[in-house]
Amino acid sequence: MRSPNRQKKLILGALKFAGLCVLLLWSVHLFGLMTDNSFSHLGIYPRKAEGIKGIFLAPLVHDNFEHLISNTFPFFVLTGVIYYFYPKVAAPSFGIIYVLTGFIVCLFARPVYHIGASGVVYGLLSFVMFSGFFRKNLKAIALALSVTVLYSGYFYGLLPLKDDISWESHLFGAMVGTLTAYIFKEVIEEDEIKKAPSWANEISNQEYFLPRDTFHKTKAEKLLEKQMEEHMRKMEEGGSNFIN
Repeated sequence: MRSPNRQKKLILGALKFAGLCVLLLWSVHLFGLMTDNSFSHLGIYPRKAEGIKGIFLAPLVHDNFEHLISNTFPFFVLTGVIYYFYPKVAAPSFGIIYVLTGFIVCLFARPVYHIGASGVVYGLLSFVMFSGFFRKNLKAIALALSVTVLYSGYFYGLLPLKDDISWESHLFGAMVGTLTAYIFKEVIEEDEIKKAPSWANEISNQEYFLPRDTFHKTKAEKLLEKQMEEHMRKMEEGGSNFIN
């Protein structure tokens, strides 16, 4: 169980990181509008040398405000969720999802520019969902179910329904998020550690009217044990009559 101070620290840290990420997305877009520049060329162009930079830059670039707004809320929420509920693995998980998703898109997606943070969003969503499946504890399962219900409509984004949507980024992001959840499934978070109930120590420390092993042996076993002890005692007494 986390202490109140630990809870507060994690909440502030999660909000700070998620807020800075969203601020970066909006700053890039607003800068492009103010300078009348389109940053689409910074996206991922699969199997071209010029598209490699997009692995790192594409999630920061959005086509319009509608595109940016559609990614802002889930990006903020899901980033905050993994940094609060999975602080031990949040940073490496985020890094793997961010970079590996872009790398796979660069290898296998259609030969067009792929931009936007939706691939990362799908990776984070998949990570939270499958962490519940792999970890199999109540907290992770409840969190996974909540996220699944909240973002159930996102499953349609995995299908090639529209040519102007990078469904490849969504699909590969979801795959990478699932893989990342599996990689870190054995890393136990602080609030996942099972502690003995408070009454366990009380039982171990209390006094008993009869010895604890009173009913561990049958009457015949106790009689045999007593006879063996008596026999050993007589042998020792008999042996004491002899000297070397």
